[in-house]
Amino acid sequence: MKRDPHAGDLYIFRGRRGDLAKVLWHDGVGLSLYAKRLDRGKFIWPSAKEGAVSISAAQMAYMLEGIDWRNPQLTWRPKSAG
Repeated sequence: MKRDPHAGDLYIFRGRRGDLAKVLWHDGVGLSLYAKRLDRGKFIWPSAKEGAVSISAAQMAYMLEGIDWRNPQLTWRPKSAG
């Protein structure tokens, strides 16, 4: 990918079925691996033309929550819990 893994970038990889994402991050001391699997649905993944895609922190946050980051919509929230 011709990038420096020690520069603080996050590297996100998706599983074959699309419901698993793994994030690699080097914090200056060591490499961390985070994994997230969706109970329902799939991660909306950007199309890669050159093997790597840059997205913003907000787009990544939407993507890891299973929200379509290309067109985020407000959703219904309950008025009270319980």
